[in-house]
Amino acid sequence: MKGDRVEVVVDAGGTTRTYEIEATRAGRRVDVTHGRGLVEVAEVTRGGTPVRTGRFMANRVIALVEHPADETAEPATVLSLGRAA
Repeated sequence: MKGDRVEVVVDAGGTTRTYEIEATRAGRRVDVTHGRGLVEVAEVTRGGTPVRTGRFMANRVIALVEHPADETAEPATVLSLGRAA
C-alpha cells in the first residue's frame, strides 16, 4: 500500500546506518524476506515485479521496523533478529 515503509538498521563496523524502503505509488507494497543469511526488503508492484530492492547480511541487521501507511492500524512492528547492540 502506498506509504508503507520499512526501516532497516545495520551495524556498519562501530556505527549504525539506517536504510528506508517505501511503497511510493498506489498498488505497490513492501515485502520482507529472510533466509540463508540475507534479509531482503523490496518494493513490489501488484503483479509481483520488484521495483526497488535492498539486501542486507542478516548477521549485520540490528533492527527491522515496519511502518504501516494507515495511521489507524496497529503500531509499528519491531522485529529483532537476535543481535545484541
